[in-house]
Amino acid sequence: MDCGVFCDMSMKERKFDALLGIYYEDLYRFAYWLGKDEHMAKDLVQETYLRAWRAIDSLKDQKAAKSWIFTILRREFARQFEKKLPIINSLDEMVTDVEDANHRTPDELMDINLTRQAMMKLESKYAEPLMLQVIGGFSCDEIAQQLEISPSAVMTQLFRARKQLTSHLTRASKIGNKI
Repeated sequence: MDCGVFCDMSMKERKFDALLGIYYEDLYRFAYWLGKDEHMAKDLVQETYLRAWRAIDSLKDQKAAKSWIFTILRREFARQFEKKLPIINSLDEMVTDVEDANHRTPDELMDINLTRQAMMKLESKYAEPLMLQVIGGFSCDEIAQQLEISPSAVMTQLFRARKQLTSHLTRASKIGNKI
């Protein structure tokens, strides 16, 4: 029996699910971080998957699937808000799925909260590469491709982001010790 279009569609669906289906939660967290709105994040991820579906045949290197879909998401966000830069307001909602407060000690929860507060103080220039590394698990080279900057610039931004985080956390620790 020749199944024609149906077999082609089924193979495309399997390829799509195998390569990209596993990134939904990471894409959602990154979209939420970019736009600060649950509904917009869901719409953005849906539009990202739609664009990826249409272009899946153009993905030649399957090892690059994660970077490819994150790039689609970033570009889709940019299309929606070309003149508006994302503002980092809160990381709390973005990482709620990752961290289950029921399994944390009070000290761990306080450390998490202090880290979030310190991350919110970072400039977007430093926060975005750090979030791509932490949430997306991307390498410096992959982040450089996505942000269209050099790998050395990414390494510099990550170094400065970590240095600023350490500074903020050290100050917070000193304040906490005085209380």
